[in-house]
Amino acid sequence: MVRTQIYLTDEQKRQLARLAAASGRKQSEMIREAIDGYLAEREPTDWKAAFEAVRGMWAERDDLDDFVRDLRAEWERRLERNYRR
Repeated sequence: MVRTQIYLTDEQKRQLARLAAASGRKQSEMIREAIDGYLAEREPTDWKAAFEAVRGMWAERDDLDDFVRDLRAEWERRLERNYRR
């Protein structure tokens, strides 16, 4: 671990001390846990793993040609309506 210093407001310090006392945990442990949660929420998505997870999920479908044709036709209608192409 690396030692670092942070500045807390008086209220943050009071609440952290109160939570630490109530839970029997160290304040530093709680701060590390909060930082881990913050970082996990902002972790970039591993797109390659996500694509691999869904690979082949529609392999058995036989209606995709119609679906794609209808989707493209709808897109063309929207372009025409919105941009007078």
